[in-house]
Amino acid sequence: MTATVLLSGWGIDARIWQPLAPYWPTGMVVRTPDWPGYGERRAESHPASLPELASLMRDALPADAVWVGWSLGGLLAGALLAHLPPPRALVLIGTTARFCQAGGVSAAELNTFRRAFERQPQATWQHFLRWQLQGEPTPRTAHRRLLDLIGAQPSASPRTLEAGLDQLATIDLTPQFVTPPCPIRQVAGAHDGLLSEEARRSADLVLTETGHCPMLSCPAALTAYLSQLREEVTADDKHEATT
Repeated sequence: MTATVLLSGWGIDARIWQPLAPYWPTGMVVRTPDWPGYGERRAESHPASLPELASLMRDALPADAVWVGWSLGGLLAGALLAHLPPPRALVLIGTTARFCQAGGVSAAELNTFRRAFERQPQATWQHFLRWQLQGEPTPRTAHRRLLDLIGAQPSASPRTLEAGLDQLATIDLTPQFVTPPCPIRQVAGAHDGLLSEEARRSADLVLTETGHCPMLSCPAALTAYLSQLREEVTADDKHEATT
């Protein structure tokens, strides 16, 4: 059965997806693996290259699945298309071809953030949590909910988080967008300050009542879209099998 695999972003482990649990339809197969170095895989060393990451994530990212990557998780999932058999579809939430973009997060802003992280990793991580929640309808409520899910300490080591910041700065999915090896869908919050206005407008689905973290602010709408996409993928498979 075609599964939906949810992949978290920078500084946050797979527990971020828990708010979606009550909304999945009966029979939906949903998996939420942690990236190496995060959460239940914290003890693992963060891989030094994308081929190494692909080797470690191969079992968690089967081809008979819909991959759903949020923020850095979307960038990594897109980058792994060059190293793993492609899935039935890839959904990118709050993710474009590059993290740094005109009208969104600039390269200068990311460099400033990286320097701050080198000096004070814990405080900078906490600042990031609040920063990415600014576009939510009630940022303070979303922040409390996020901390209830993941705790007040990052589940990844500073070294793993530094590697993630380097990936944010360097990964470019332009080749995957130009020649996609599978259908790629983009989901954006209408108030996501990490994306440019153009990126928000051009997304396949724009969620009007959220910013960068739709799993916190509009889980029902997000699960409805992902469930429908999975049904479409399954229907296509059945149609091909009978023709």
